Amino acid sequence: MIEVKNLHYTYPGQKEPALAGLNFMIPKGEVFGFLGPSGAGKSTTQKILIGVLKKYLGSVKVMGTEVKDTGPEYFEQIGVAFEFPNFYSKFTAMENLKLFRSLYSGHTQDPLSLLTQVDLVAAANMKVSQMSKGMKMRLNFCRALLNDPSILFLDEPTSGLDPVNAKRMKDLIMEKKASGTTVLITTHNMQAAEELCDRVAFIVDGQIKLIDSPRELKLLKGNQRLRLEYRYEGKISQVEFPLEGIGENRQFLQLIREHPIETIHSLEASLEQIFIDVTGRTLA
Repeated sequence: MIEVKNLHYTYPGQKEPALAGLNFMIPKGEVFGFLGPSGAGKSTTQKILIGVLKKYLGSVKVMGTEVKDTGPEYFEQIGVAFEFPNFYSKFTAMENLKLFRSLYSGHTQDPLSLLTQVDLVAAANMKVSQMSKGMKMRLNFCRALLNDPSILFLDEPTSGLDPVNAKRMKDLIMEKKASGTTVLITTHNMQAAEELCDRVAFIVDGQIKLIDSPRELKLLKGNQRLRLEYRYEGKISQVEFPLEGIGENRQFLQLIREHPIETIHSLEASLEQIFIDVTGRTLA
């Protein structure tokens, strides 16, 4: 669905490139995450992919067509939700969705059905100016789905959402993936990336440092040990064991037979720690 080769981009008037040789591919139905700090190049990459910035060097093909050669028909096939949504503040949620729906020439989804999916039916006739950031974020997601896009570009999709609505949003993203939609997420939220993404790319200073699945990265970079907490004489004790040969480790087997176990965890690295180790940067 997306194929990027040797992508370079420098903003007008700037000496240093914002992107310096990006290469990646995203197949149909994958949730792909760009992870990086502010200024790393995530938003620039997204703007190129959605056709906003076309004076790039290299090749950027989406659904087999070079993005710089696409016309208005391209926007019929993609959905975009930025972190800071813009709506007509004096219009209601429903009025906004109906207006944006009218801009598409192809098939569109029923706005009321979309509002139902994000639990905003009760706010259908509320003016956007009266909405919280979380409500606007959910409305923004509805707008991105209006044209039933083949590719979804989501910027910080869980930003400003409480845990219940963040889970609702994640569930909807996974539903879109299951239906065959390709999803590209730009974020610095490692927990969201771990839960949603099939693969992630670490991007710093306009370059991709690493691409792999969160699971493989955690296993590859993690500590191959297991930590066990157990209760002994009314107190909590903690001990670690190597994972290799754990099923034959006599001390481990004796502990789990003779003592109440409180917690047991493998010690894989967190995605955030891997990012710091690989890039030398934090996500701040």
